[in-house]
Amino acid sequence: QVQLVESGGGLVQAGGSLRLSCAASGDTFSINAMGWFRQAPGRSREFVARISRSGSSTNYADSVKGRFTISRDNAKNTVYVQMNNLKPEDTAVYYCAAHPSVVLTQPKYWGQGTQVTVSS
Repeated sequence: QVQLVESGGGLVQAGGSLRLSCAASGDTFSINAMGWFRQAPGRSREFVARISRSGSSTNYADSVKGRFTISRDNAKNTVYVQMNNLKPEDTAVYYCAAHPSVVLTQPKYWGQGTQVTVSS
């Protein structure tokens, strides 16, 4: 089993920045892809960003391209997402996810979520 714990959420003004972190523990050797999803009130959960085990492959939702950057430190079993130029529509609960394969379409492991609120 793998446990994921997010941190770094909070309240920020539009145009500001936040960095979310997600620390993995447990059977971390089994993890390949890691990434982030988000869920805004009244909406379904959506993909935000994904990074491969080596870090050489990344993917982003169109809505965050050019503003969010995902990275990972395998020595610390931690994945990050740097969020710049935040917009009110980025307000959501952000969830860390991890999966044993290279894809992250249906992650096996989920964190508990961290709230990000962007004020206008």
